[in-house]
Amino acid sequence: MSKQSSAETRERLIEAAAQTLRTEGYAGTSARTIAKAAGCNSALVFYHFGGVDPLLLAALDHSSAERMAAHREAAAKARTLEELVEAAITIYRTDLEGGHITLFTELVGASIARPELRQEIVARAEPWIEFVEQTLDRVIGGSPLAMLMPPRDLAYAAVTFYLGVNLFTHLDADRTRTEALFGLAARVAPRARLLTLKLPLRRGKES
Repeated sequence: MSKQSSAETRERLIEAAAQTLRTEGYAGTSARTIAKAAGCNSALVFYHFGGVDPLLLAALDHSSAERMAAHREAAAKARTLEELVEAAITIYRTDLEGGHITLFTELVGASIARPELRQEIVARAEPWIEFVEQTLDRVIGGSPLAMLMPPRDLAYAAVTFYLGVNLFTHLDADRTRTEALFGLAARVAPRARLLTLKLPLRRGKES
C-alpha cells in the first residue's frame, strides 16, 4: 500500500467513523459498520488505528481541530461581553448542525461503561477549557466580574454547561428552552456591562 493510498484510507475511515457515530450511536458503531461506510475491509480499522475506540478518538480529534480553528476566528472578533454571548450562540448552533457535539457526547456516554475512555475524553476537553479561559481573560480580564468569577473557573463552568445543554438538546426536540436560555444570556449581558469595565491601574503615591 502506497503512502498516498494509506493516507486516503485513513481519511476515509475517519470520515466514516464520524458519520457512523453520529447516525448509529456508540452502541451501533463497530469495525464492520465503519468499514462498510468507508468502502474498505474492516481489518484496516485495526491496521491503521489499532481498534475502534482509537479510530473514534481520531475522528473526534479531526472534528475538534476544524472547530477550534473556526471558533478561534469567531471569538477573536468579540470585544465585549455582549459580542461574546453572540459568538457563543453562533458557535452552539454551528456545532449542533455540524454534528460535533454528537461525537463528543456519544463518547462521553461510552466512557461510563469503558473507563479507559475517560482519561482520553478529559484530555481532549482541556484545550477547550483553555480556549474559553483565554477568550474570557481577553474580554473581561481586569474587571470586577473577573475578580468575582475568575476566567479559569468560569471557563470550566462554561464548558460543563455547554456539554450539558447540548445533551439536553437531544431531549428538547424543538430546542425552544435551549434557545430561550441563550436569549436570556443575550439580555443579561448588556446589564452586566459595568461589571466588565476594566479597573484602572493604581499609580504609586506621589512623593
